[in-house]
Amino acid sequence: MTGAAARWRALVAVAAVVAVAAIDATPAAAEYGDVVINRRAERGGVRPVVFPHWFHRIRFRCKVCHSELGFRMRAGANDVLMADVIDGKFCGMCHNGQTAWGAEQCDLCHSGKPGTPPGIQGGNETRGPGRW
Repeated sequence: MTGAAARWRALVAVAAVVAVAAIDATPAAAEYGDVVINRRAERGGVRPVVFPHWFHRIRFRCKVCHSELGFRMRAGANDVLMADVIDGKFCGMCHNGQTAWGAEQCDLCHSGKPGTPPGIQGGNETRGPGRW
């Protein structure tokens, strides 16, 4: 078993405990400009991810995430897996338990209301360069 696979299994075990504890937690509604990631989340038994784009944008220049971390600049164009995050790729570059909270705190990212469709909240004309 690879290191990533072992960490993934440990994270799944922690997620099960967190999921039981979070049953009473009220899911968050995505706000304007948030990116909802729900390609696999609900099928995997967790709430959708609500990524607060503008919260990050006021702290970092675009190139930090869209060049240095490898995120393509179009909603839905990135295939981010939890194993990638745990291995320090994509969100995991900062969300590593040192710079920002780590992947074991599932409910901080997987906080969306069940059934929230993936994409950018606030309209379909904000999906990337040249389409403002």
